[in-house]
Parts: sequence; structure tokens; C-alpha cells
Amino acid sequence: MGGQRLATRLVFSQGIGRILSEFPLGRGLVRGCMLQVPGVLIPRGQSWTLMPPPKETRMRPDPPTVSDRGASFELPDRIGPYRIVEMIGEGGMGVVYRAEQTEPVRRQVALKIIKLGMDTKEVVARFDSERQALAVMDHPNIATVLDAGATDEGRPYFVMELVRGIRLDDYCDQARLSNRERVELMIAVCAAVQHAHQKGVIHRDLKPSNVLVKEVDGRPVPKIIDFGIAKATGQQLSNHTVVTTYGQAIGTLSYMSPEQAESSGLDIDTRADVFSLGVILYELLTGKVPLDPKGFGGAGFVAELIHPDHTMPTPLQRLTGLDDPTIQRIVTNRRTTRADLRRELSGDLQWIVLKAIEKDRARRYESASGLAADLGRYLDDDTVTARPPTTRYRLEKFVRRHRVGVLVTAVIFVLLAAFAATVSVQAARVASERDRAASEAT
Repeated sequence: MGGQRLATRLVFSQGIGRILSEFPLGRGLVRGCMLQVPGVLIPRGQSWTLMPPPKETRMRPDPPTVSDRGASFELPDRIGPYRIVEMIGEGGMGVVYRAEQTEPVRRQVALKIIKLGMDTKEVVARFDSERQALAVMDHPNIATVLDAGATDEGRPYFVMELVRGIRLDDYCDQARLSNRERVELMIAVCAAVQHAHQKGVIHRDLKPSNVLVKEVDGRPVPKIIDFGIAKATGQQLSNHTVVTTYGQAIGTLSYMSPEQAESSGLDIDTRADVFSLGVILYELLTGKVPLDPKGFGGAGFVAELIHPDHTMPTPLQRLTGLDDPTIQRIVTNRRTTRADLRRELSGDLQWIVLKAIEKDRARRYESASGLAADLGRYLDDDTVTARPPTTRYRLEKFVRRHRVGVLVTAVIFVLLAAFAATVSVQAARVASERDRAASEAT
């Protein structure tokens, strides 16, 4: 029933989203109407957030958006001790600037601050939770928090390392990484997510745009950013209370787990992030997500995602429905051939991906490290846990892992067999000659 209610709300919300995107001047009126309709999903790009029942009917002014900036948007000169250089990103509740720190050291940083007009109790709580989540983590593949504070007006902000990178999927295509190289990057991302989980933090919005890749000494290094809707599992991330309203689905549809789309978010565990990692891996390998909201529509997508009897399409099935130019672009971006790509996606990688995106979380990998371990086994030509351990499969893997030893053993066996055959033939000839000589003597 919860999924049906969510699907119904999505149908209504699609119309709202179209109005918001095509008629910017009508935003105030539409938002005013939505204040009277509890449980409406507000679209933000591909992210959808259910609006909870209003506690008050007072309208807040719209925060400046990308389309509204123009002459009315003024870049602040300074925020705290940081000189603002330019805006480099904008999310649902915050704006990210490239800023310059001059004391005690001179360096470029990224500064995130709550948008004007968005400083509600819930937004402030989520913002504080994000900076606390980043602060408790110390991992080379997670953006590092450097400082935090508040403006004179009381708007909180935090400062983190400036990641001069490209979103994960774009980097992989621009660098034309092979699928094996993409798997290596995903192992690093999984390790970072596992670190967050060990610190008691669930990201809940993992997607390629939240993983930036930069090159260090010629090697790609992924960095996870934006813990804006992260959830704590074993500790309190904020002094504020963050309440997820019943029926509220937070995240990005294409990468959202079924339980995240269906429930209130109160029963979300680390396996929701494992599902999102599986979708990212699926997209890196095939160029497409397993289920595309554009192909289903918002309501149809959620219904398909949460339906327990509808299995997720395999990577090969997803490729089958694509046109020829798209498939050729996917092949070119991976420096492979169509035959090799199909062979890759029909083997261990297929089993790994499908286990990671199982709708039933009890059948998924238990952790991000479990997914990373299986990906490592794939790279090492070892048996993966996602695949049924048949005798033939184990034998094939053994031969692939020990090709030189198996080849040497086979050659020795053939030589021994040939030697034994030669000795046997010679012994037979000697016996025959001896018997003939004995018969002639008599």
C-alpha cells in the first residue's frame, strides 16, 4: 500500500515538476498550493523529496536558482575569513563556492553554505548532520572537512578540500577506461563507503555526480562528496533532531534502493548504499542504469522498482534494447569490441552486478566491502561468491589463475606419457626379438 500511495503522489508531482520547469514565474503560486497538499514529491533534477505536512502556512521567499540568478544574484565577497571566488555547485539546500583561505595558510577550498531562505529547522539539522558526517571520517577517497562556522546572520557553513575532479561516469568515458579499469575505481569507491558505514554513516544518495575523480601522479583517485542526506546508524551526527516524515522518500530515483523508495526511510540500513553502488557499477559497465525513470515515468518507475516479482534486467538485456550508434559509442568508450563486451557482461560481472542490485536486500551483499571483495576476485580470476560454485566453474577458474603451472604440468604429463609409450614399444620389440631368436635356436 505504501508503494501505491507513493506512485500516486508521483503522478501528481510530475505535473507540478513540469510547471516548475516551464513556468518559473509561477513558482510562488505553485509552492503556495503545495503547502496545502501534504506528501507531494518535489522534483529536484532527478531527485525527489516528499514534502511533509506543513507546520505553518507562511510562505518563504524562493531561494535563488540557476535560472533565476542573472542580475539579482550577487556573489558574496567573503564568508567568514574566506574570500569567495566563484560558485561551483548548488544543491537542494546549499550552495558551494570556490573560496580562498589566506591565513594561517594560503589555499583554495570549497565552502558550502545554506541557501538564503532555506534556514528552516529541518534544513539546518540536515546541514549540520552533513558536516558532522564528513568530520568523523578520515579516508583518502572521501572529501575532508577543514573548518566550520556561521555567518553574522547565523547561516551555518563548512569548509572542505577543493576536489578538482570530474564526475565518475564522465571521467571513465573521457579517459576511455576499460571495464577492468572501471572496476578498479569502483573498488576504491566501495572502500570509502565501507569506511563511512564503519563510522555509522549511511550516504543514501550515492550516484556518479557525488563521486568526483581527479588524477594524482597520473592515477585516478575517486572522492565521495555530498553527505547532505546521510543517516546515522550508531551515533548522533547533530545536536539538532532530524526527523524523516512518514512516507518521505529522499534520494535520486535512478540509484534509489526499493526499500528507500517504498518506506519512510526509518528502516534503511547500509545495504541501501550497496544497491546504489551496484547501480553505479551497472552504469559504468553498460552506459545505462538498469531502470530509467524517463522510460517509465515517475509513478511507473517506483512501481517497477518495488515490485518483488519483477527482476532487474541483466546488463546484456539492457544493451539489447539500444540502437546501433549508442552501442558503438559504449564500445568505443571502453576500448573494446562488441564481442568482448558481451563476453564480459555475460560472465562474473553480470553475477556481481545482479547480486548488488537485488530487490530483496537479504540477498544482496551484506556490505560494501563484500561487493569490493567480489570485484577483486573478478580481477584476480578467482571464483566470485555471487555465482553458483559448480565444479566446472571452479575448474575453469583454477586453470585461468594457474595457466603457466597447468601448461607446464600438461607438457610434463604429455612427455611422460610419450616416454612411457616409447619405452613400452621398445620393450615389446625387444621381447619379440628375443622370442624369435629363441624359436630359431630350437
